[in-house]
Amino acid sequence: MLFKILYYSIDFLGRAFNKVIVAPCKKRLCAKCGENVIFSRNTKLTWENMYIGNDVSINEGAYFLSTRAKIIIGDHVMFGPNVTIITGNHKTDTIGRYMSTIRDEEKTLDLDEDVIFEGDNWIGTGCIILKGVTVGEGAIISAGAVVTKNVEPYSVVGGVPARQIKYRFNEEQIRQHKKILNANVTGDQ
Repeated sequence: MLFKILYYSIDFLGRAFNKVIVAPCKKRLCAKCGENVIFSRNTKLTWENMYIGNDVSINEGAYFLSTRAKIIIGDHVMFGPNVTIITGNHKTDTIGRYMSTIRDEEKTLDLDEDVIFEGDNWIGTGCIILKGVTVGEGAIISAGAVVTKNVEPYSVVGGVPARQIKYRFNEEQIRQHKKILNANVTGDQ
């Protein structure tokens, strides 16, 4: 019983420290950070290349790595635990050099590409999203997916490599969804 109390006390203090001290510092490190952004503990992000909209939650274990490209996250995006985003690649075609000795400055521009989340996205646990991917508005990426290509708006993708499983809504439902969301934003309900 004593160990249980000790564990929960330490966990509570860690969460409080993250919320009061660490998270506000993380927001200031970003190139841009909107309102109501939640950074869970143990997130590792390339801060200077992060552009984050409003109402975004980045869960524990997130690893967002960007060298020269940007990670652009629209409004209302949820990231599950252990999501990885990588905007670059290694230079692998230099004859007579070990790949590990090639510095970032020696890479060609095509090896780094922005990753963009258009908004209203749910990114499942353990996803890996690679350079140059745009995740369309309203799209969902299933847990464990490896995304190497663009994701269409309002689609659900999953697998390795990620493939489209279905659409969240039909075209009429998408129009209704957007109309209701826009009415909520403008207050014209």
